[in-house]
Amino acid sequence: MMSIQLETSRLILRAWKKSDLKPFYALNANTEVMRYFPHCLTREQSNALAHKFQRMIETQGWGFWAVELKQGGDFIGFTGLNAQPSQFTFSPCTEIAWRLEQKYWGNGFATEAATACLNFAFDSLKLNQVVAFTAVQNTKSQAVMQRLGMQFKDYFNHPTLDNSSPLQRHVLYQIDAAQFRQTKTTH
Repeated sequence: MMSIQLETSRLILRAWKKSDLKPFYALNANTEVMRYFPHCLTREQSNALAHKFQRMIETQGWGFWAVELKQGGDFIGFTGLNAQPSQFTFSPCTEIAWRLEQKYWGNGFATEAATACLNFAFDSLKLNQVVAFTAVQNTKSQAVMQRLGMQFKDYFNHPTLDNSSPLQRHVLYQIDAAQFRQTKTTH
């Protein structure tokens, strides 16, 4: 399957390259980046995740893309879409997610990349709805969801985290195609 590449004014969302593995590991080993995840990833776990993301793209043409800056070509993280057929009480659904290197936070890159993904989700994939979720403590990610026009839907306990985890409680946001088009015309 041909992999799809998305572009914005400042970013390229593309298939993964071997040269992404080292900066991706640094991203996944950063305690501040991984603050709202159960733990940082080892090099092996990080490499396996990058390979999983690349297989998603090879299989269906889309998924969690590597994100690079157009100016300079630096890898800054990932953003993309992932079908969740059965893991959650609100499945089946398609989630949007992002993870960027800390030094690139606060520049609007997550919102810019996620907007490109939502355009693709609604215009090319013809999805009716996209969801996003994060630990309740992750207010920065929730702010991105709100900037995208996503609406708070519910709280839920993440099924892969046990009751003792302070990260178990999550927020669920969603947006449908009509809401996204409305958000685009008002911004």
